[in-house]
Amino acid sequence: MTISPKVKICGIQEEETLRVALDAGADFIGLVFHPPSPRHVGVEQAASLAQIIKDFSVSKKIMSVGLFVDPEDRILDEILSTVSLDMIQLHGSETAERVWLVNQKTKLPVIKALSVSTEDDFKRVSAYENVVDWLLFDAKPADPDLPGGTGRTFEWSLLDGWTFSRPWMLSGGLNADNVLEALSVLSPDAVDVSSGVESQRGVKDAGKTRAFISKVKGLSGA
Repeated sequence: MTISPKVKICGIQEEETLRVALDAGADFIGLVFHPPSPRHVGVEQAASLAQIIKDFSVSKKIMSVGLFVDPEDRILDEILSTVSLDMIQLHGSETAERVWLVNQKTKLPVIKALSVSTEDDFKRVSAYENVVDWLLFDAKPADPDLPGGTGRTFEWSLLDGWTFSRPWMLSGGLNADNVLEALSVLSPDAVDVSSGVESQRGVKDAGKTRAFISKVKGLSGA
């Protein structure tokens, strides 16, 4: 039987939409700690959402992921002192050395997002493979202040034939209408969606969230 990829729903801000994603079968929930983003969540709200995720994870472990963009140590300290996260996602221009330092500091698994527009962008991957737990490939943004959640796709065939020593997530413009096409070309360990399950920028849509997860999980008949 085909094993479907795991699903990450990123940019959750409200309890209602969080519970929709959890009930629908999400494996990762992304909480965005980047003020320029319309999906940015405050520390107290994030703490509440992370606790709901933890309480939900009785029979199946759901991972709460904190998304940061070039975070300073004081920002990590401030948020992690209040919010109980399972993973860190670094979505900025962090070097491999900085990724390693964040992992050592937080003692949490790290996802490193890398933006893609040409095959040359994959030349950077080897520098990160020894210091990350997951890789994430996203479309290169037009606005450097908003490195993710832009709804932009990249040419999926660029990844065809590449193998990595770490599990990896496919991101960038995915939605319920195109995710199966992407998965017919590639076999990521997980898919990541944000704007593709929104009714408007930053506002998650329950129906789109359920539809996306259903499409992905349906690959294994689940």
